Amino acid sequence: MARRPSVRVGRIYEPRTRQDGFRVLVDRIWPRGLTKEKADLDEWCKSISPSTDLRRWYNHDPDRFDEFKRRYKGELKETERTEALRHLRELVKKKTLTLLTATRDVDISEAVVIAGILRGTTKSSSSK
Repeated sequence: MARRPSVRVGRIYEPRTRQDGFRVLVDRIWPRGLTKEKADLDEWCKSISPSTDLRRWYNHDPDRFDEFKRRYKGELKETERTEALRHLRELVKKKTLTLLTATRDVDISEAVVIAGILRGTTKSSSSK
């Protein structure tokens, strides 16, 4: 019986906890004012992040989140992002995965969209 993927979402500015497991930053731009040592990352998977155009259009406006999610799922079908998603799927098979973002409201971030796909609660045609 396969175990249910354990995927968490958090802010990069928060310190590592025992529950974090493997910590992956999913933002394209490095977080302001944060050193690599302080970030305490296991990996930076910037290739899965939304395009610059989509990120700028969205601007973390809660009223645009549903449309952002729809557009971002479309971007996740592109080769580079599909490969990155496949990589994250492999990681979560082996360990708890915490997807990190610098945004203040993680509930309306790309990390939440990715986590939903990895957990199997959000459909993506790049899922296999």
